[in-house]
Amino acid sequence: MAIGTDAVEAPPLLTSWGSQAEAGSLVESLRGARDRLTIRPASDAGWQRVAACSLTKLRTQGKAEKGSPWPQPLVSHYARYFRDGNRTAYEELVASRQQRLTRAVVMAAVEGSDQAGWLDEVIDGAYLLCEQSSWSWAAHDDVFTRNGEVVPDRSRPYLDLGAGEVVAQLAWLDLVLGEQLDERAPGLRKRIRLEADQRVIRPFLDRLDWHWLGLNGDVHNWNPWIHSNIIVAALLLVDDPELQAQTVARCIEGLDRFLASIPADGAIDEGFAYWWNGAGRALEGLAVLEQATGGMLNVDLPVIRELVAFPYRMHLGHRWFLNVADGPARAPAGLPWDMLHRWAVRLGDSEAAHHAATFAAVEPEPEPWAGLGRVLTSLTQPGSSTARFEPSKRAQLRPSWGTYLPSVQIMIARQTPGATDGLTLAAKGGHNGEHHNHRDVGSVMVAMDGVPLLVDAGQPTYTAQTFGPDRYQIRAMQSAWHSVPAPFGLEQGTGSSFAATVLQEPTPEEPTLALGLGSAYGLDHAEQWIRTSMLNRELGTVMIDDRWNLPPAPAEGTPDVDITYLAAGTVRLGHDATATVTPDGIPNVETTRGVHLRWKPATAVVLVDEWHLDDPLLSGVWGEKLTRLRFRIPAETCASGAFTLTVETIDD
Repeated sequence: MAIGTDAVEAPPLLTSWGSQAEAGSLVESLRGARDRLTIRPASDAGWQRVAACSLTKLRTQGKAEKGSPWPQPLVSHYARYFRDGNRTAYEELVASRQQRLTRAVVMAAVEGSDQAGWLDEVIDGAYLLCEQSSWSWAAHDDVFTRNGEVVPDRSRPYLDLGAGEVVAQLAWLDLVLGEQLDERAPGLRKRIRLEADQRVIRPFLDRLDWHWLGLNGDVHNWNPWIHSNIIVAALLLVDDPELQAQTVARCIEGLDRFLASIPADGAIDEGFAYWWNGAGRALEGLAVLEQATGGMLNVDLPVIRELVAFPYRMHLGHRWFLNVADGPARAPAGLPWDMLHRWAVRLGDSEAAHHAATFAAVEPEPEPWAGLGRVLTSLTQPGSSTARFEPSKRAQLRPSWGTYLPSVQIMIARQTPGATDGLTLAAKGGHNGEHHNHRDVGSVMVAMDGVPLLVDAGQPTYTAQTFGPDRYQIRAMQSAWHSVPAPFGLEQGTGSSFAATVLQEPTPEEPTLALGLGSAYGLDHAEQWIRTSMLNRELGTVMIDDRWNLPPAPAEGTPDVDITYLAAGTVRLGHDATATVTPDGIPNVETTRGVHLRWKPATAVVLVDEWHLDDPLLSGVWGEKLTRLRFRIPAETCASGAFTLTVETIDD
């Protein structure tokens, strides 16, 4: 009997595939699946083409570390999360171990014979993972909440993102190097299968209380990330056909819950950064299913088409993207753009295909941090070499005015349709119960020539506080440090009821988004604060207009009204209610042009706060600091009023 299918309406995969996706039918469909996957064993002739690719960085680092002691995550590192909230002490060591193993697998496959010792490197890394007490990350393990212990409970493995990544890595290396492992280290593959069964397959099938299953209707990026990794493990490490089919069928149901949760416009409320480890993982899992079944489980659904379009819809310019929730504004190197390109080509979305190809063309080589599966796919898929991508002379965008996604109330409007030139305005409504939520209802961002200058700080380094009850004590999460108003100095509330109301939707002819924001602050009704964000292409200006009619100040508030804007680069206050923001100080900027700010009423008091960035995730994007401009409306005039900020290009 299928589980959880009543939690969603019209599950798209099961509706499309019907009985073909049931365990009984999958037994036959999956016979020989291993031989149908496009990633092939190292003995396959296709690896000769891979050997000809430039793998300079991977090869150099692999040679430098080979033969040295492996990274050793210890219980003291694991325990730090429970003691002082530090996640990175353990997670960085685990990641280093897995990235080293990924490099070793690629080199062992590329070089063929083991004269250089790469196969022993793989054997040692794989065995260390089998010996590792927990495949879960400490931040996810429930050992402390269950019994107050900080040592992983080997008898009760926790199935999380970390466990999914480990089991998939072991599965892929088993496919690529299985024959060599049998010759060099008999028994290792048996051990890998035992660990996979005990740590992943059995917990997955025996327990239905994993929060990421989405059985309660709350479906987030863990769902496709873990399910897609388990599909790989089932296909490559489960030898019993009945058990294999049962596991894959359960994964299909899980992916169906994720796809059914996606709105019709394909928006991801976690934003561009988490798209890759949510929607992107779902696309990868679906591709593996299609290969494994010889095309029987193929997919062409409206929701997939919209998901494929999402990344380029969020593009500001160059490597900059609109970042909402926990995500950086600059895309890192190593994202699997080739995967997105294949989907876009398959679905006939030429804009998405061209956009993905532009990024794929400048990726020097796969990055081990992305995971062994993504590295192998990038290297071995037919035509996956980035040499086939033609770099564009300019970053390709959707050739239109911009985009509007009503499900998340996000507008992106461009001064020059289809290009990065000039001003780009992004405005967001939404609510404060979104996944990886920041209190950012009503926030705006403005980019010049594709580089954001009025910004969202993005994701700081995760700690125990990040997903705990004190999340909103973190500055980057607070509405006070987003470009939003603060009636009576109030912070926005937390939860889906603290939301924006759309009063005017944008159109290509009139790129204007008007929002009622009163409910985000717990005021009596939405229209007690109205924010209108608009782009005027003819004048080359962005205008954010705030108007309010407030009730008496609450006891927990202040008598004043603040309107906040967060700026990157260098801010200089001028005379007569003006300021400039230039990209000086932002690392690796692609433009020297800045913006000019004007505001009314000129009597607003301007308070300037500098945020000196000591978090490497933030400083790596923005440089040494961010600057907050707070425009304060005095108490005697703030019960009702208006404030307008105009942004325009600084003439060269």
